[in-house]
Amino acid sequence: MATTNQTGQAIILGGSIGGLLAARVLSESYEKVTVFDRDELPAEVVDRKGVPQSGHSHGLLARGRQILEEFFPGLTADLTSQGAVAIDLQRDCLWVNDGHRIPRVASGLEGLCVSRRALEAYVRDRVRALPNVEIRDRCEALGLLADGGAVVGARVLPRGGREERHDADLVVDATGRGNRGPTWLAELGYQPPVEDRVDPRTVYVSRDYRRTPGDADFAAFVSSPSPDAPRGGVAIAAEGDRWMVTLLGVGPDQAPPTDPEGYLAFTAWLPAPELHALLSRAEPLGPPKRMRLPTSVRRRYEHLARLPEGFIAVADAMCSFNPAYGQGMTVAAAEAMVLRDCLRQGRKELPRRFFAGAAKVVDVPWDMAVGADLRHPTVVGPRSRRTRFLNGYVTRLHAAAARHPVVGRRFLSVANLMTPPPGLFAPGIVARVLWSGRRTTPHPVHVEPAARVKELAGR
Repeated sequence: MATTNQTGQAIILGGSIGGLLAARVLSESYEKVTVFDRDELPAEVVDRKGVPQSGHSHGLLARGRQILEEFFPGLTADLTSQGAVAIDLQRDCLWVNDGHRIPRVASGLEGLCVSRRALEAYVRDRVRALPNVEIRDRCEALGLLADGGAVVGARVLPRGGREERHDADLVVDATGRGNRGPTWLAELGYQPPVEDRVDPRTVYVSRDYRRTPGDADFAAFVSSPSPDAPRGGVAIAAEGDRWMVTLLGVGPDQAPPTDPEGYLAFTAWLPAPELHALLSRAEPLGPPKRMRLPTSVRRRYEHLARLPEGFIAVADAMCSFNPAYGQGMTVAAAEAMVLRDCLRQGRKELPRRFFAGAAKVVDVPWDMAVGADLRHPTVVGPRSRRTRFLNGYVTRLHAAAARHPVVGRRFLSVANLMTPPPGLFAPGIVARVLWSGRRTTPHPVHVEPAARVKELAGR
């Protein structure tokens, strides 16, 4: 039976994208929703301390854009009016996987090029405008309150104040990668969830550049690292007439340089010369910023034999991905949809039903991201026969995608969480993969930067 009345109170610990989307959903079912965040939340569109990845390249996958548009009608139009760029993810983006280019044709897969800070600020404003939602910043989460077999509230500490205790019918842990949810459960006598961990051994270095009309025939550029060429690069058109550029290296001695000259030279090693050509003529807007990507962690709440009522974890507090694959915000949106569906069926055993449903959402992007990480021999983790088979198939699929736009579209549809993974094994796709994917993966050849720029200029 669907929930038709707003009753009770809900607390969300953490005010980033995952927490805000949970608040949007809970506002439909609870009379009062309070979001606590330890940062001082800015009134303007700027990066903040609690989101260290905010200054690096971001984009919204097709499924994420679709869900956010449903939660916040007009989101795409509003953000594009502020300078974000709506794109067809195959036609407007230059994709290079294992040295193979996906043909650029219209796909109907709609993405959004927008910075993390702009998207979060917009979503926060829309959530704050909901009449039954309150957002309180500068409040640190200290722990949970329990009564019997249920979580009944949370303890928070306002900056410069005294500890407060807040009653709630539901507490949502949205405190991100550094969350203490398992510790809080252990304090109440519950077994913490088992954790799956994979260290991607990847280093990001990002830099913004000025974007001018006609400086590129794409709105986004993605060149993924491969075992043979463990370096990659991403460029995303963003609001403020900027290119948000992120270079990445996987494994020891592959980190992009942080000096301007070395940063540019790094792009000359990529299998597609367009990014180097773009940065050779674009005006930098600041110094390169370095980030060592944290370990990917999946907390298996769905496997716990005992769960307290009144407590769930969402987004990075449940599963934090390698951000190189751009899945985090979209997965948080998909989890919010699961939460809404669960609440429409009632609140009985909500945590167990939610974690079971969210696990199915997480399975696909987790397997894709971890599988891609484990292609690199320097990344430590269990490599099952299934993982090895899938990686081998995807390697051949990339080669086939360069010859068949329909294969490229299917890969992008799965990667954007619009099509379930079995779609990669549809008869028409498999036939093209087996026929065209027999060729070996090309090995990128380094060309001197000047030669590449000259070659591009002469086209």
